[in-house]
Amino acid sequence: MKPQIASILTILSLFTSASLLANEPIQPIPTKAEVNELQSELGKKLYFDPRLSKSGFISCNSCHNLSMGGTDNLKTSIGHNWQQGPINSPTVLNSTFNIAQFWDGRAKDLKEQAGGPIGNPKEMASNHDLAVKVISSIPAYVEEFKLAFSSSKVDIDKITTAIAEFEKTLITPNSRFDQWLAGKKEAITLQEKAGYELFKTSGCVACHNGVAIGASTYQKMGVIKPYKTENNAKGRFSVTGKEADKFVFKVPTLRNIELTYPYFHDGNASSLTEAVNIMGNIQLGKEFTKEEASKIVAFLKTLTGDQPSFKMPILPPSNNTTPKPDPFGK
Repeated sequence: MKPQIASILTILSLFTSASLLANEPIQPIPTKAEVNELQSELGKKLYFDPRLSKSGFISCNSCHNLSMGGTDNLKTSIGHNWQQGPINSPTVLNSTFNIAQFWDGRAKDLKEQAGGPIGNPKEMASNHDLAVKVISSIPAYVEEFKLAFSSSKVDIDKITTAIAEFEKTLITPNSRFDQWLAGKKEAITLQEKAGYELFKTSGCVACHNGVAIGASTYQKMGVIKPYKTENNAKGRFSVTGKEADKFVFKVPTLRNIELTYPYFHDGNASSLTEAVNIMGNIQLGKEFTKEEASKIVAFLKTLTGDQPSFKMPILPPSNNTTPKPDPFGK
C-alpha cells in the first residue's frame, strides 16, 4: 500500500473512532482503588526506599516524584552515576489503568514494571539478589513482610508485589472535568468546554479516551507526518521486532497533564501548547490556530485531579549486616 493511501486510511479510521466516542469518550476515574492494605503500606515504604538502588540514593520516587505529578519533569531521567536515561519518565499516577507499563509496553503490569529499574544499570543499577539481601537484613522489614504475606521470607516477587499494590492507590479523582461529567456544570468554563468540543471533533479522542484519557492503546508517533527527534527509542519494535511497530508507543494518559511536562517519549515538547500543536500536525494533519490551541490547553488543565495525600513513611534503619551502598560503583 502506498504511504499516502495508508495515511488517508489512518486518518479516516481516527475520525471514525472519534465519531463513535464523541458522546462520552472520557469516563470519570474511580475514587478509590481496591488493594491489599498491608501489602500497600509495605509497598509505600519500598517505593520511597533508596536502598533498593546500588548507590543507596535513588528510589522509585526519584523518577516518579509524587510531589511533581508522578514524574521528574526532566526530558529524560537521571540514573546511577548521573547517567542520562534514554527516555522520558511517564507518570506513575493512574498507571494501574495502563494497557501495559513503559512507553514500549514491555512490562505487562505494575508488578513486572517495579522489578525493571532495580536491575537496570542506567537506573538503580542494583540487581534483584542484592535488593533482597538489603531488605531481608532489616528486621523491621522482615516483620512487615510476615504481616503482609504470612511469610517472613523476603524475595523479589514479594517486593514488586508490594510496590505494585501501593502504586495502584495512586489515582487522582475529582478533577474539575470529572466534576463536570458528574453534573456540576459550573466546574469548567465556557473556554474549557469549547476546548473539549475541539478535542472531540478534531479526533484527539480516538486515542485519548476512557478512564485514563489514554494509556489503553498503542499508536504510531507520526501518523500523518514523520516525527523528527534525536531520541533513538523505537517503541514497540524493541519488544516485538516487527517493522510495523517502529515508533509505535503506548498512548500516554492525559490526566494531570499540566503537571507532567515535558511531553512525549523524548521530552521534546516543553509546554502543553507546543505538544498540542505538534500532535495536531503529525497525528491529525491539522494546523490549530492560536485560539484553538489555547482552548484545548484550557480543557487539558481541567484534567488535574486530587493528588495522592498520605503520611510519609518512616523507613526502618539499616544495621551492621545490611550491605553498604556503593554510590560511585560502575
